[in-house]
Amino acid sequence: MTIAARWLLPDGIEEILPPQAARIEALRRALLDEYQVWGFDLLQPPTAEYLESLLTGVGHDLDLLTFKITDQLNGRMMGVSADRTQQVARMDAHSIPKEGVARYCYCSQVLHTKATHLLSSRNPLQIGAELYGTSGNQSDLEIISLMLRSLEIAGLKDVTVDLGHVGIYQALIAEMSLTADQQAELYTLLRHRALPELAQWLSSSELTDKQQRILAKLPEMAGSVTSISDWKAALAGAPDEVFNALANLQAIAEATIQRFPNVNVHLDLAELRDYNYHTGMVFSAFVPGFGQPVARGGRYDHTGEVFGRSRPATGFSSDLKVLTCLTSLDWSASSGILAPDSDSVALQQKIQQLRSQGERVIQLFTGQTHIEELGCDRMLVMEDDQWQIQPLVNNGRN
Repeated sequence: MTIAARWLLPDGIEEILPPQAARIEALRRALLDEYQVWGFDLLQPPTAEYLESLLTGVGHDLDLLTFKITDQLNGRMMGVSADRTQQVARMDAHSIPKEGVARYCYCSQVLHTKATHLLSSRNPLQIGAELYGTSGNQSDLEIISLMLRSLEIAGLKDVTVDLGHVGIYQALIAEMSLTADQQAELYTLLRHRALPELAQWLSSSELTDKQQRILAKLPEMAGSVTSISDWKAALAGAPDEVFNALANLQAIAEATIQRFPNVNVHLDLAELRDYNYHTGMVFSAFVPGFGQPVARGGRYDHTGEVFGRSRPATGFSSDLKVLTCLTSLDWSASSGILAPDSDSVALQQKIQQLRSQGERVIQLFTGQTHIEELGCDRMLVMEDDQWQIQPLVNNGRN
C-alpha cells in the first residue's frame, strides 16, 4: 500500500470538514434546543451493545446493516449501532425510572455495513426523537409535528409527508391462512410494488376472490385524504381493524394538514416499511430534488417487551448531514475578528470581552502568514488609545 492510499477512507464513510462541520453543529444545536422546549430529554446511547440487546425484535434490514464485532473481554458478540431506536427502547425499559409518558431525543453517529441507497452515507449523523407511554393519535401527531417542525428549522422547502398505517396490512393478512414464507413473499411484492408479479402470485394462491381483490387494489390506494371514502368502498368486507386503522390515518392526516397548511400530505395504504417492526402509523418526509426521505418514523409498540417492559412508542429520525446539505438557510459560523500580535493588557481585555459576547476572535502569532485562511472580516485596531473594531482591508490577504 502506498503512503497516499493509507489515508483513503472506506467507500461510503465520510469525514466532515470546516466549514461544513460548523454548519452541522449549528443546526444540531438549534434542533436539540427545539426538542428541549417540547419537553424531550436528551440522552446518549452507547456506540455498541451486545447483539441480543441491539437486534432482538428488529427488522431484517437493520440486522444486515449492523457491523458485528467480538468483545475481547468475554468473547460475546457485539454490534455497532446502526439505529438508535432499539437502544432507546432498552434504556426506557431498564435505565430510566419513568412510569408515565416519556420523551427522549438524541444526536450521534451510527454506522452501516452498506449504504442504504445511492445518496446515503455509511456513517450518518442520526438525530431523532422518541415518545413512550401512550398509544393515542395525539402522540403520533406530536411526533409528526416535531419532525415537520425540524424540517422548518432546517430551512427545507416544499415538504411532502407520506403517511401510512401498517395496521391495515397486518389486519388483512391476519385473516388469511398464509405460511411464513408466503407472508414474506407477499410482503416483498407489495413493498416493491411489483404489480405484474403480485397479480400472478395472487392468481396462483388459495386466497378467496375478495381477498385477492383487496390485495390487488392495495398498491393503488395512494393519494390525498379526499380519496379515503373511495378506499373504504374498495375495502368492503375487510376486517373491522382495517377501518379502525384507516380512521386513525384519516384523523392524523387531517390534523397534520391543519397544523402545517404548507406541507403536502400524501397517504399510502401499501407503505409496508418494516411491517414486522412497526405496529401502526408510518411516515416519511420528502423534498424536491432528493429521491429519498429526509426524515422518517413510525409507531413501534411493544419493542420494549423483549427487555421486560412493553410500552407503546412512536418516533422519528433523520440524517443531520443530509438536512444541512439540503437547507436553504445559511448555517455558517459567524465570521471572525482578527487581533494583532501584541501582549497589550488592554488588548487581552478587549479580546476577552468580545469572546464573552460570542464573537469569534483570532489573535495572530509573530510572523504568521496566510491570514486569508482564518475567515475574518474585521480586525482590532488601536485608535484614540482604545482597541476598536474596523473592517479588515482585503480580507487580510498579504
